[in-house]
Amino acid sequence: MPQNDLTSVSHAQEAAAPTPRPRKVPRIVVLGGGSVGLYVARRLRKKLKKREAAIVVVDPRPYMTYAPFLPEAAAGSIDARDVVAPHRRALKRIDVLQGKVVNIDHANRKVSIHPEEGADYEVSYDQLVVGLGSVSRTLPIPGLAENGIGFKNVEEAIAVRNHVLNRLDVASSTWDADVRKRMLTFTFVGGGFAGIEALAEIEDMARYATRQYPTIEADDLRFVMIEGAGRILPEVSEPMGLWALEEMKKRGMEFHLNTFLSSCVDGHVVTSTGVEFDSDTIVWTAGVKANPVIKENSDLPFDRLGRVTVLPTLQVATETGEVIAGAWAAGDCAAVPDVLNPGSFCPPNAQHAIREAVRLADNIVAQLKGREPVEYKHKSVGVVASLGLYKGVAELFGFVKLRGPLAWLAHRGYHVMAMPTGNRKVRIMIGWIGQFLMGRELVSLGSLHDPRSEFRAAAVPPKPAGEKVEQKAESSAATAEAGGTEPAVAKR
Repeated sequence: MPQNDLTSVSHAQEAAAPTPRPRKVPRIVVLGGGSVGLYVARRLRKKLKKREAAIVVVDPRPYMTYAPFLPEAAAGSIDARDVVAPHRRALKRIDVLQGKVVNIDHANRKVSIHPEEGADYEVSYDQLVVGLGSVSRTLPIPGLAENGIGFKNVEEAIAVRNHVLNRLDVASSTWDADVRKRMLTFTFVGGGFAGIEALAEIEDMARYATRQYPTIEADDLRFVMIEGAGRILPEVSEPMGLWALEEMKKRGMEFHLNTFLSSCVDGHVVTSTGVEFDSDTIVWTAGVKANPVIKENSDLPFDRLGRVTVLPTLQVATETGEVIAGAWAAGDCAAVPDVLNPGSFCPPNAQHAIREAVRLADNIVAQLKGREPVEYKHKSVGVVASLGLYKGVAELFGFVKLRGPLAWLAHRGYHVMAMPTGNRKVRIMIGWIGQFLMGRELVSLGSLHDPRSEFRAAAVPPKPAGEKVEQKAESSAATAEAGGTEPAVAKR
């Protein structure tokens, strides 16, 4: 890491200093390398030369995940590596620190970072951008922590894919009817965009995969959605949501609306309406919450949902509107006022996050150059959702409503354009062409999640020292009794 961007003193020296050392070049620290963090950092570097600002991005992962493509990655339509943008490649001339933010001390302009290896350290800054995003919002439901799996990052999406295909592999060689039924029952909890797209894409993939299993019919698969509200896809209009619901029901998917998951101990699902069944697969997509470090280990102001409170200019501010100098926030972890819809906040989706990031970066540049920041305003261009291969729903510009293949094309077109870096755009489109020409690649690589399992099972454990001595004594006695001498190697 270039020393002209980060101070040459050690982290320990910096932590011990009573006040941050004055810097000739202001340092902008961006917390989070997701949509907000990556686009803010890239925009800042485009607008500011290295002599005008040092930019540091902090994230526990070495890449940004483009969440709208996770369902397609889980279904095998896109390679897992192509839904992520590596920070080292996307953030040229920007310093990247791989670690987890564990504390924000804005009063002293410092953040504490917990690296994967080694001791925690602190980094000081002049300007702070909080783009820490969100984490899965879970509930204390019996059995959920032990049996559920999230769908928030690429690792979880690929794990769901491998698990579903593995259940098909195992069930195809299992003759116990009850065991097969349990293996071939797939449960999803949460009927928002993430849950419905995940359910629809995985169902589409699994039913297609049954063509390769002579002992499994498509009708043997059971897909269940549990949703606490009375409808699915609240992001679209009610008529479009109802159309999507009916189309998915026609494909054999089972919906339990106005229903909550009560328990799933040992894979036995119990709902609030009394429905019970066994399922080997429980995918939790019931919402997200702001990164908890904001509420638990930060001196920045936050609202009742744990989001950083900001002005329309994306400057961090108290509830009374008092600006916190040098602090900015956007994305899922920020309560960004929707200027075009007074009294409401911008929804936590990629469409707003990317545009907020651009406005935030421009406002930092404006402030550094003595200009006033500008309010973030964006009229939604609409929403698009994929419901499986060649299926989807879309509402664009408030009056264009698309269903089926056209909506699916709109979904792919919009999101491939929003995917950062031309390299990833090209890779995704090549993957789509390959799938169209050669079909889906349906292979379960579940062993990837624990690649050393077979090696551990094959490894011979070391024998106790006492046992070695006894064996040597027995060998010497046997040699003497036979009237021979021990081999030279045995005497060493």
